[in-house]
Amino acid sequence: DITSYDQLGSHKYLGDKAEMNGIIYTQHGGFVDIAHVRDVADWTAYVYNLINKAQKEENPHFELKLGKEGGTKKLILKIPKEFTDDDAIILAGKIAYDISVWHEIATWYGNSFLPFISEGYSAFSVEDAYSNLMGAHVGMEAIRSDLPYNDAVTKILNKKLLQLIPVENMDETAAAMNAVKDIWWTDKAYMPSGKVLLKREFVVYGDSLYPRLLPDMSTLHRKGLPIYTKTAKGQDLNDFYDIKIKLNLRFPYKKIFLNSPDSDDGNKDKTITQRDFQTLISYGTSENRKKYPIDKYQFE
Repeated sequence: DITSYDQLGSHKYLGDKAEMNGIIYTQHGGFVDIAHVRDVADWTAYVYNLINKAQKEENPHFELKLGKEGGTKKLILKIPKEFTDDDAIILAGKIAYDISVWHEIATWYGNSFLPFISEGYSAFSVEDAYSNLMGAHVGMEAIRSDLPYNDAVTKILNKKLLQLIPVENMDETAAAMNAVKDIWWTDKAYMPSGKVLLKREFVVYGDSLYPRLLPDMSTLHRKGLPIYTKTAKGQDLNDFYDIKIKLNLRFPYKKIFLNSPDSDDGNKDKTITQRDFQTLISYGTSENRKKYPIDKYQFE
């Protein structure tokens, strides 16, 4: 779906058709998926409220079930009393972004919302990670705002898109998509085929995340987004939460984590956390390098 800056509606927590979501091409941020931005912004606000609740209840291990996606998921918060509000906001953004990364991982390994309909064709698409991280930043700024949440997201999203310089209309975004036809995607395969995308973005962690621009615009300034990993005092944010996932059978656990089908590390229930996400991504890309010719299916 394609949209344009002038078509966007006001933000509604949990979404609404009136938001007029879709993909917009921007000069400094590449393709931006507005639905992803809004979704992760809402997750950020939701998790922030959970953190506040955990602090008020002085619950050292506040748990929340997150349903099933690639296995059963739950969020465990370990928030100390002295945790500052600013640290809580940054932690909420980090958790929301990790939840979005897990969605990409789960679909890449063949998990889907609807039975027998794979979502792997869209996993790790070029715009996903940048749009998701942008959503975390929008959510964090909205929490800090004095405006009501929906109004704040609407204002901040519009501001950030203008900073990225969006194209003027939907036709220009369509033209940008056609400019990378047979380079980033192909119409020689049909959804939900995994061969629709010729390029995917697996670099989702690091100090900052940078968008992909059209090949002939690669010399333009790319607006990077920082990935917050530490509190103001330098503590690792991972120490204050776990996204625990008991993997289902779509994940070859022993091959991924033990490099041997006969090995056993005692993790009988195959439970992982966000600390293991990069390992899953690295294994998934290496396996698909074997399956697809590297000159056709790009994994960097």
